[in-house]
Amino acid sequence: MIRVIIVEDDQEIRESLSVFLSESEGIKYSGSFGDCETALKNIHSLLPDVILMDISLPGMNGIEGVKKIREKYEDIDIIMLTVHKNDEMIFDSLCSGACGYLMKNTAPSEIVEAIKEVRKGGSPMSTEIARRIVTSFHIKKKIDFTSREHEVLGLLCKGLSYKSIADKLFVSIETVHFHIKNIYRKLHVNSKSQAVARALKEKLV
Repeated sequence: MIRVIIVEDDQEIRESLSVFLSESEGIKYSGSFGDCETALKNIHSLLPDVILMDISLPGMNGIEGVKKIREKYEDIDIIMLTVHKNDEMIFDSLCSGACGYLMKNTAPSEIVEAIKEVRKGGSPMSTEIARRIVTSFHIKKKIDFTSREHEVLGLLCKGLSYKSIADKLFVSIETVHFHIKNIYRKLHVNSKSQAVARALKEKLV
């Protein structure tokens, strides 16, 4: 079971999501909070696998909340669930450590699938967000990636998991890990979200 908590200040959204998650197979709804400060105080006792995080919150905003959570809990996957779709918000969220980025108009069933996908190593994103990211990569390269590294980075930015990338490129998952290791080295980053964030900010691909 995937333990999930919600950080959302809109009570109606919070309650509707909690009901849907409670009834979803493979998901254990563990609680919801209206602000980051309260969520941070309770994470240690709930130990969620996934957090659905709004950005515009009273007090500490969701992006700052992601940073705080990442400082203490590296294994928790955080998916932003927000109305914001500008490049700066997307970049800041991913750079802070978010693993996915969904719009609030995403269907509940798709949110559940995103939760499952992120636990498999994917980076789920709403279609329009993924399109914005991919579009930003249609600028000439600034880093000396090989053609395959360039291809792998593009697929990472589309939210594909390592296994999905391996299947799409007809290579082993070990080969994908090899290319990703080289990408991290060339970008001077340590995680997939940081790689995507830097590629988005600097239009590297």
